[in-house]
Amino acid sequence: MVGFKATDVPPTATVKFLGAGTAACIADLITFPLDTAKVRLQIQGERQGPVQAAASVQYRGVLGTILTMVRTEGPRSLYKGLVAGLQRQMSFASIRIGLYDSVKQFYTKGSEHAGIGSRLLAGSTTGALAVAVAQPTDVVKVRFQAQARAGGGRRYQSTIEAYKTIAREEGFRGLWKGTSPNVARNAIVNCAELVTYDLIKDTLLKANLMTDDLPCHFTSAFGAGFCTTIIASPVDVVKTRYMNSALCQYRSAGHCALTMLQKEGPQAFYKGFMPSFLRLGSWNVVMFVTYEQLKRALVAACASQDAPF
Repeated sequence: MVGFKATDVPPTATVKFLGAGTAACIADLITFPLDTAKVRLQIQGERQGPVQAAASVQYRGVLGTILTMVRTEGPRSLYKGLVAGLQRQMSFASIRIGLYDSVKQFYTKGSEHAGIGSRLLAGSTTGALAVAVAQPTDVVKVRFQAQARAGGGRRYQSTIEAYKTIAREEGFRGLWKGTSPNVARNAIVNCAELVTYDLIKDTLLKANLMTDDLPCHFTSAFGAGFCTTIIASPVDVVKTRYMNSALCQYRSAGHCALTMLQKEGPQAFYKGFMPSFLRLGSWNVVMFVTYEQLKRALVAACASQDAPF
């Protein structure tokens, strides 16, 4: 077997918390260009009707978006907002993923047999809690990824300036813009992502189709990424549009969704689907595989420190 072996000692909540945040940062470093391409495709045409939007398409497809950005803005544009993205993952993923098992045990009152209801409740709880903590970092990340036009003025020059400018111009509430759609999105994403991963992994292990090692983690993570993309894409597009919008452009997340439907049609809710899937699929694979290995490595390190010489 490749990687660290499973141990009889379960990882502590602290190990899961630190492991989840670190694994998510590693996954972000690898897949961030796909996330930036997704954001660009999602906001494309938001200020135009369907006819004008079709006539003035700047980005076409994942590869086309990435190549256009590199050609017009340089390779570094693919990593705009990375600092805020890493800040987001250390606070966001640590809570939503790292605390998932602990919250699931709370809902099952310590039982080893968790039903689908308990898993969904745990995913919704940690997803919503993570948004409550990390929303400002998500707003800044999206703003950086969206600002790009070559020859146009940049909204923000640095991550710290972005936090300060948003707070000064839009008030404290500006840093929490889009919290409602983000709570909805992350409750959905967390349930689809973590619960699907949990169920696929449990099914593979109980049916003796795979052992608890890298191939099992890879398969479970890929399946979780695909299911999550299909379920969460509409909410994700609305969240991105609303968080990136100018002051008073939309009255609410619901108004943003209605405007999209009227101006661009229902297909607008699946804009950027392919980069979303490529990003979520690859992100899930990297994150879950790294997370499982980090948990085992940290448990092994703690055990070796406690072992007598």
